Amino acid sequence: MRKGKGFTLIELLIVITLLGILAVAVLSAINPIEQINRSRDTSSRSDSEQLINAIDRYYATSGYYPWKDSSDETFFPAPQTFTPVNDDWVDTQAVSVLAKLTAEGTAEVKESFTNRIKGSATPLHVYNMGGQGDSTYVCFVPRSAAFLKEAEDRCGASLPADYPVDDVCGETIYSCLP
Repeated sequence: MRKGKGFTLIELLIVITLLGILAVAVLSAINPIEQINRSRDTSSRSDSEQLINAIDRYYATSGYYPWKDSSDETFFPAPQTFTPVNDDWVDTQAVSVLAKLTAEGTAEVKESFTNRIKGSATPLHVYNMGGQGDSTYVCFVPRSAAFLKEAEDRCGASLPADYPVDDVCGETIYSCLP
């Protein structure tokens, strides 16, 4: 006979087990690692868009790209260079391109932005074939399954003539904008 109100040990164990099963089901549906990777990829995509916009604004203001000194110089040291976006990314006079984008007078982006993308766990790369009308691409290695699938699908599609296929659709797949 029961002397008091309450739950038995068996009843408590059954409830705890059911809650544990529900928690595992919810966590597997949410997949927190994939969500974290997707948020990092979204951040990298946003950084890529901001960098492309800054490069375009610099070009519109000065008439030449920030990795050049003037409008009559060659594009990169060699055309079709897949260049990491860091302090080693310099113009033809060895001036940092990121410093030019943050310099007073142009100030296309804030210095905090360039510091963040230089120190990012997901490095960015810039590419432009160097011809008149060629697009500038900013690329990164995706971490999430959704972004990786999108990049793989793009590599299998019909691509523009100025797209850096050899650099971004090889052993390592990159997600590139625009």
